[in-house]
Amino acid sequence: MLFFKFDRRIFQYFDWTLLALVLGICAIGIINIYSAVFSLNEKQIPLYLKQVQWVLLGSFFMMVVFLIDYRVISEGAYVIYGISVALLVVVFLYGYTANGSQRWIALGSFSFQPSELMKLTIILALARYFDDHKSNEPYTLKELVIPFLMIMLPFLLILKQPDLGTALIIIIVFASIVFFIGVNWKSVAIVFAGGLMLMPLGWHFLKDYQRDRLITFLNPENDPLGTGYHIIQSMIAIGSGGILGKGFLKGSQTQLKFLPEQQTDFVFSVFAEEWGFIGALFLFILFMSLIFWGLKIALHSRDLLGTLIAFGITALISWEIFINAGMVLGILPVVGIPLPFLSYGGSAMIVLLTAIGLLMNVSVRRLILQR
Repeated sequence: MLFFKFDRRIFQYFDWTLLALVLGICAIGIINIYSAVFSLNEKQIPLYLKQVQWVLLGSFFMMVVFLIDYRVISEGAYVIYGISVALLVVVFLYGYTANGSQRWIALGSFSFQPSELMKLTIILALARYFDDHKSNEPYTLKELVIPFLMIMLPFLLILKQPDLGTALIIIIVFASIVFFIGVNWKSVAIVFAGGLMLMPLGWHFLKDYQRDRLITFLNPENDPLGTGYHIIQSMIAIGSGGILGKGFLKGSQTQLKFLPEQQTDFVFSVFAEEWGFIGALFLFILFMSLIFWGLKIALHSRDLLGTLIAFGITALISWEIFINAGMVLGILPVVGIPLPFLSYGGSAMIVLLTAIGLLMNVSVRRLILQR
């Protein structure tokens, strides 16, 4: 039986490297958002100050989650999963619509996006399930039916909002965890073949603008002032940054407002235009350091539960970085995935920092359990 017992050793083995990496990237993000909205005439609180608020609030949740043993948190994983699914249902009943999507629940002056919470919730639920159903052999399709159903319910609810990007992330994180823990290759072949056959059906269920994005990805010049505008302007901004960049607050695409969604989905384009290849390289070194540190924590965890939680969180961050970078560079379709810790957004920042708290939790307790 595990209790909420304070252990002073959690500060003795505190993971300062992980904290420094994350807060360093957050600081870069705040400075970058300041530049992204510098030329906007904002009548309310500037977005960069709001981002500071989200980082502070997220840091609070990060420390709360850090202080509670992850094994205790895991005991409530299915309850948290149920609450998260219920919140997705509430979105359809009481959520409000913005930019054609019904994704948010208004909580006073704060708007919360339950689909962001589901990213972390599904990692906790899958880690709990696979820890409870350990196997010395690769998992078969039959053994994966329950975890597959666990992700399909939120996947369909999120897809209905519609939020294709978050829905895809949930599927990709699930697949990453399954491959990591071990799956029968015959089962993989069957799923892959089934996925290919269902692709035409999936195309039928996409919204018109989602289909347009996929078509535009293949040839952005087809509609340079419409669906191809985002990608073209993003590539112009990144390319014009050159080696050293144009300098802080001197990005023409950003300050002249040619670059759309420059504080959210295309925030990396703002950064690359101002800081160039060298700045972008430095940023990705920080990201890669964070990813490798997360994998190190996963591989050195003292139990399967900690390993799966750490790996799932690292996979989530890795895939969001990869997809967002691919979007802004024009090598992947635009699906609305924010860049972790850099893109503006309260729900995403709070959930990501809470996830980092869990990662720290596993990191510290793997050292405590060795003693």
